[in-house]
Amino acid sequence: MKQGPSSLLILFSVVVLDLIGFGIVVPILPFYAEKYGANATVLGFLLMSYAAMQFLFSPLWGRLSDRIGRKKVLLLTMAGSVFGLLVLGLADSLVLLFAGRILSGIFGANISVASAYVTDVTTAENRAKGMGMIGAAFGIGFILGPALGGALSVYGYHVPILTAAGLCAVNVVYALFRLGESESPRGAGRSGGMRSALSIPLVQRLCAINFLFTLGVNQLESIFAFFMADRFRYDAQHVAYILALMALIMVAIQGGLIKRLVMRFGEKRLLTVGSLCLAAAFVLIPESPSIALLLIPLAVSSVGRGISQPSLMSLVSRGGDESLHGSVMGTFQASASLARVAGPVLAGLLYDRNPAFPFFLACGLLGAVFLLSLNIPVRDAKQSSREPQPVEAI
Repeated sequence: MKQGPSSLLILFSVVVLDLIGFGIVVPILPFYAEKYGANATVLGFLLMSYAAMQFLFSPLWGRLSDRIGRKKVLLLTMAGSVFGLLVLGLADSLVLLFAGRILSGIFGANISVASAYVTDVTTAENRAKGMGMIGAAFGIGFILGPALGGALSVYGYHVPILTAAGLCAVNVVYALFRLGESESPRGAGRSGGMRSALSIPLVQRLCAINFLFTLGVNQLESIFAFFMADRFRYDAQHVAYILALMALIMVAIQGGLIKRLVMRFGEKRLLTVGSLCLAAAFVLIPESPSIALLLIPLAVSSVGRGISQPSLMSLVSRGGDESLHGSVMGTFQASASLARVAGPVLAGLLYDRNPAFPFFLACGLLGAVFLLSLNIPVRDAKQSSREPQPVEAI
């Protein structure tokens, strides 16, 4: 029996607090690492270490949550994140910075568990809305977190990071008492893991799409600050304003509009349209001669991501047996983490050759997503509302 909207709202607040803690660290880390002698190459490896741990541990946490329950794993990983942030905030060397980020990557790989929780407590027609709430939580975290981190950085780089640790500790207590356990799927824990998830053809295709999708959008995320500084002489504060505006657009779509859009058009169509919007936007971004004209493709890219990302998550959540929900979502998130391992390095190398090259690569990758999404063999929520039969992976 599915739980009510309150379960989603409590999970949403838990994930928002978790991601605000993560977002606080984002603008601080490069300067914090530089304080201990890190150059750009070392910083790249520091960023990569976090993504690599997420790639390795997302399937593990997802599979464990299939066996012992979503809430238990969420509490374990959030408590581990507190420890990782404490190591990072108290670090006095590059070695401890790496240790803190590795620990944070290991225990921060819990979005797959939150996604599996959404799968447990929603019906097929409401699932895109639930996944949209996860996406909206990301947006809010990346609006409030960096702003709070920047404001506290005047007191020292360790202060915002220790504040994030305190916020995450409060979140553990909040989740312990307020978050209920999702309904355990019958047969959960009998089998699982990345191999089991990837044995499902639909999950294979959607993980490949997710890898290409994430690798594409990561090109923008990785070099956007450099692009704005080189092209328009923007500083970190002004770049943050634009990123916040983009996040607000995505939050508005993923937090409020996505359910109605899915019921009208279906996840598959939203994914194809969204990837096409992103591909078109990436072509136009490097050619924009002014900030005013640049805001147009940036807004289009935010809309494209806002409609396609929760739709993709909703589609994969219905791939496979209920007992594999955690494993499927963990494998799906691992495909994104793998893209984030390669993305920053690839974007940097291309940008050094020509500032437009990362955007052109992103356009090609999102074009491939568009073509692959045309042949996704699955009924979406729009059809499921008319046909109550379970969705099968073909």
